[in-house]
Amino acid sequence: MADPTPSIADLCARALDGAVLQEHELEVLLAAGPDQAETVFAAAREARGRVSGDRVFLYGFIYFSTYCRNACAFCYYRADNHESPRYRKSMDEVVAICDDLAAAGVVLLDLTMGEDPVIHNEPGFKGLLDLVSAVRDGSGLPVMVSPGVVPDAVLAGLAERGADWYALYQETHTRELYDSLRVHQPFEERVHARQAARAAGMLVEDGMLTGIGDTAADRARAVVSMRDAAWEQVRIMTFVPQAGTPLEDVMPAGDLDELLTIAVLRLACPQALIPASLDVDGIAGLERRLDAGANVVTSIVPPTRGLAGVSQSELDIEEGYRTVEGVLPHLQRLGLRAGSVGEYRAWLTEAHERAQVRV
Repeated sequence: MADPTPSIADLCARALDGAVLQEHELEVLLAAGPDQAETVFAAAREARGRVSGDRVFLYGFIYFSTYCRNACAFCYYRADNHESPRYRKSMDEVVAICDDLAAAGVVLLDLTMGEDPVIHNEPGFKGLLDLVSAVRDGSGLPVMVSPGVVPDAVLAGLAERGADWYALYQETHTRELYDSLRVHQPFEERVHARQAARAAGMLVEDGMLTGIGDTAADRARAVVSMRDAAWEQVRIMTFVPQAGTPLEDVMPAGDLDELLTIAVLRLACPQALIPASLDVDGIAGLERRLDAGANVVTSIVPPTRGLAGVSQSELDIEEGYRTVEGVLPHLQRLGLRAGSVGEYRAWLTEAHERAQVRV
């Protein structure tokens, strides 16, 4: 006789006791209904509190080039979409924006671009490497870089120039679904790039997308993959249908699957940083994501700089809600606080030490 399905409460208790839940058990948590979700969220908050206390790190986000050579089915900035805004920010513009974000109180600067053919075709990615150096030297803050798939030698160069993080999202670890989303981009190529970034000395972020035909089983597979890789930052975002893309008519999903996945990632990867992104629901959705166990607020974007978001190109940016000043009251309402740069550097040091053991 088959064992009965374990209860949500039992699985959460086991995870908090340090048990490594199996994929089918994670799937049970990820499929929790609205009446059971708070049990999962409460366990995730407990797990976060044990590791992070009341500390939440704030990340500045600079989408410095919206040009891209790829044709991802879900992305507003896919190569052939003429409805999306296109720009390339100069090095001076990016450095000035980063200086302002540093002064505002973020602890990390996330330099993100599409796979801009101009940048990707430049010998040795010199402009990108110089940009990382300039931002790091000018702001004095840790840097994350999200340039898409780049050669191993470029990853080594980014690490040498001072990049602490390499972010590259798989979106899903179910290959058939991946092939429908990241068209003509080999699955293994992205897996290799993250491994090469760690070998080069950078910390790594992976992420998944929900609301694109994925199931609880797909999300459980992704959680296990990211847990087994022991990436230092892991994330989930809900798909926002984008005009001019093959998925523009997809019915928008609610946020329950995203929130449950944040919570399950927290239980499965207790030491990881897990973002609450402002790029899906804006400031209105921040507290729900923090209540699900996130310990980073990302996609903080300064107004009046002509910068776009990814999932939401304009939401809450020019109104000034996606700023440190706009975020702090929400942290305070939840009994949380913004972590300092010193605390973040201490976290990075420990994470780099753990990562080197894994190489």
